[in-house]
Amino acid sequence: MGKLLHADVVHLLFQLSIMLLMGRLFAEMARKLKQPAVVGEILAGILLGPTVLGMVQPEWFQALFPVPSTSATILSGFVQVAVVMLLFIAGLEVDLHIVWQQGRQALATSLLGLIIPFFVGFIFPYLFPEFFGIADKHQHIVFALFMGTAMAISALPVIVRILMDLNLFKSRMGLLVVTSAMVDDVVGWIIFSVILSMIGKHGHTMSIGYTIGLTITYVALMLTLGRGLLNRILPWVNKKLAWPGGVLSISLALCFMGAAFTEYIGIHAIFGAFIVGVALGDSEHFSERAKEIVHQFINNIFAPLFFVSIGLRVNFITNFDGLLTLIIIAIAFVGKISGAGLGTRLGGGFSWRESFAAACGMNARGAMEIILGIVALENGLINERVFVSLVVMALVTSMSSGPLMKWLLKKNNG
Repeated sequence: MGKLLHADVVHLLFQLSIMLLMGRLFAEMARKLKQPAVVGEILAGILLGPTVLGMVQPEWFQALFPVPSTSATILSGFVQVAVVMLLFIAGLEVDLHIVWQQGRQALATSLLGLIIPFFVGFIFPYLFPEFFGIADKHQHIVFALFMGTAMAISALPVIVRILMDLNLFKSRMGLLVVTSAMVDDVVGWIIFSVILSMIGKHGHTMSIGYTIGLTITYVALMLTLGRGLLNRILPWVNKKLAWPGGVLSISLALCFMGAAFTEYIGIHAIFGAFIVGVALGDSEHFSERAKEIVHQFINNIFAPLFFVSIGLRVNFITNFDGLLTLIIIAIAFVGKISGAGLGTRLGGGFSWRESFAAACGMNARGAMEIILGIVALENGLINERVFVSLVVMALVTSMSSGPLMKWLLKKNNG
């Protein structure tokens, strides 16, 4: 095992300390303003990164976050683990029982809420690739497929929080929105994982067909035999091992194992973690208290490191394209709200206003969109301009989702 130099250890610990402190401070400020914590954490990163500190005091920025350096490499590893963990807890939110109970209504909402935004998100970048800043012209189709997926996906954790704040989580509409978002997220991440396999990674030699076959097999086994096996193992873990340490260790070990497997077969590690989260969270032996402990551990330690690191990656001022950002926001709103709204209305039982309120709930992109953007940026699928636009779109959709739902339902009751 390699040994870190004394200066590298000091540097890394100082970086982690500053990122966690700033992330927490700005997350609390965001909460005071009734906004998601992720808004504050990204803002903290923008202040610490090349956008503000790098322009005001470039020497300080270079001294704090030097690139390349050993501490930067290790920090990148921390961030990679944080992304895997975030998708794991997103998977824990998926309740397959609710998905089956909602039936036809959820099928219509999720299907149109996926197909229409995917088509709208695909067609414009496909027709105007130069305007959307395609990073590699040889990846024209793949780039358009990615943009379609980015428009189709939702942010389940943000949606759940919004519905809870509006006292709608256990309502008929709330369950419909959550179920539809669950289906969209599972399908969306499968599509995105296949897109990444189409790019081809250095050192990965499996064919696309073989990778897709292994991915489908992995999902099918994890959500059938895997769920059954976990239901047998968890009671033993809860009884024989120290609580909550036992269940926390076992769940994260399975998360990393699933992530390692999908990374090995050419699908990004985050997908493996997500599916493990779905299988584990669906077990009746994985208690709500255990979920809460896992959520608190990840959301308060690893999530801030990831979201603060977003601001450290790019200069949000020099890479901000106002027109591109507005068009991406417009595509996101039009695609998701028209698709999910139409699907909810066709499913029956909701007025047009209620249908569009449900669609506004599903329009929140939040952390999932940002993770999608980071992975695409790291794989050379998008450039920094598109990445910045996607981050802004994710924040705008998340911040507007709750107020729009409240306004539409208030008008409906009035």
